[in-house]
Amino acid sequence: MSPAALEITSIGKTFGGVTALDAVTLRVQAGTVHCVLGENGAGKTTLCDLVYGNYRPDTGSMTLYGEPYAPARPAEALAAGVAMVHQHFSLVPTMTVAENLMLGDGLRLRLPRRRLEARLAAIAESYDLRVEPDTVVADLPVGIRQQVEIIKCLVRDPRLLLLDEPTGVLAPAEIDALLTTCRRIAAAGKAVVLVTHKLGEVAAAGDAATVLRNGRVAGGGPLSKLPTRELVSLMVARSPATLDPLLAASLGLAPADLETTVPSIRLSPQDRRKKAALRLSGVTVVRGDGTTALDGVSLTVAPGEIVGIAGVEGNGQSELAAVLGGALPVAAGTIEVGGADLTQAPPRRRTEAGLGVIPEDRLLDGCLPGMTVADNLCLGRLSEFRRFGLLNRRAMDRAATAVLTDYAVRAAGPRAPLRSLSGGNQQRVVLARELALDPLVCLLAAQPTRGLDIGAVDAIVGRLRAAAAHGAGILVISSELSELLALSARVYVCYRGRLLGPVDSDSPTARDDLGRLMSGTDS
Repeated sequence: MSPAALEITSIGKTFGGVTALDAVTLRVQAGTVHCVLGENGAGKTTLCDLVYGNYRPDTGSMTLYGEPYAPARPAEALAAGVAMVHQHFSLVPTMTVAENLMLGDGLRLRLPRRRLEARLAAIAESYDLRVEPDTVVADLPVGIRQQVEIIKCLVRDPRLLLLDEPTGVLAPAEIDALLTTCRRIAAAGKAVVLVTHKLGEVAAAGDAATVLRNGRVAGGGPLSKLPTRELVSLMVARSPATLDPLLAASLGLAPADLETTVPSIRLSPQDRRKKAALRLSGVTVVRGDGTTALDGVSLTVAPGEIVGIAGVEGNGQSELAAVLGGALPVAAGTIEVGGADLTQAPPRRRTEAGLGVIPEDRLLDGCLPGMTVADNLCLGRLSEFRRFGLLNRRAMDRAATAVLTDYAVRAAGPRAPLRSLSGGNQQRVVLARELALDPLVCLLAAQPTRGLDIGAVDAIVGRLRAAAAHGAGILVISSELSELLALSARVYVCYRGRLLGPVDSDSPTARDDLGRLMSGTDS
């Protein structure tokens, strides 16, 4: 057998007493796409960072095409023929595409323009990736920026390309294009390591897979010998049939593989008009620079109904969440919750009216990380815990302890600082606080599962379903189409500040229809 493009043997890495990787071994062959799967926190990004030289392993060894390989920094990895597309863009937005591509060429500060143009022509011919070198990166849509990131790697003609969760902010058509590019790179004889947690991407692009769980290799091998159900079992350490349909959909599992399904509540337009948990009428929001963030958005969510909002990031979803929570003013239109006009109401009045908000950035907008878990859980209803003008800390601790148990939040106790909790547990605290509103008329959940591991996603999805079953209207904003289609009765698309749709999630063409709306094809 020819030497592997990359061979990792018993690699281990610890951060401050926390084991990120434990005796990880895998083999990546040249000319293949090797997928690394696992839930959040499984060690996927740490593994890529070790291969790219961002970290040094504590134990174990690596070889690159049969030669010992131990990069101390990314420059050494690049020199050895290893390139990486990071989870978050590394481009300088104020510079042109050409300027970004010419940065950091080995020991030289700039790649000569003539040589760059020759490389771009070769890349366009081989991989069908074409960019305008003189375009400013800030003016490019997200999908094209991702292409620039890949081209930035390919101009150095790497032997091994690492892609860490590259599809998180892409529309469906852009994801398909990226996976096609991965196949073309592998067909050219190079090796590709694709880090993902989406089985649909694995099936579309992968030749082999390694599954990480809690920093260890749970299993893997050629995909021709690994059925989808087995991959799911390796990822979640339980039977795929027990998963919530939304979670299963996000993993790419077919509904036929599940023991049960949870139907979404579907109401006629006439029923929705009779009583609305949330009603937006012609809502317009103008940014500080004078540009329009939301342009005449109208939407109705009925009690017990779950409605989804999709869209490529930057098309108004964040502003929609902010205006509902009272963080942005309304330039025109009205916002009603349970029939009460909250258009100009401050956040406290919205809370009193029964509007719960799980913001997109839970640390920045959803909680006070320096305060205790109990403080964060009781925000918005501190009057319930006042005694003779002072806060009754014991009562707050008792209430918080009950919530920690009910929501399976892992914390040292009610007085632990919120920042000491993991991201999934912080999200559960925010969710628990908002669901505790009495009454809860409507809940806005913006990116409720982003960055969470599978267990946290399963728990949060169950709570959203339960809130709807008890009569609350639920509006979910998410970049995950599979989640929205499994959870929502109908899905709208935010595109350039307008709301397009809706698309019935039961439609056999729902995914394609949403993809066209997200890309502006049907707008």
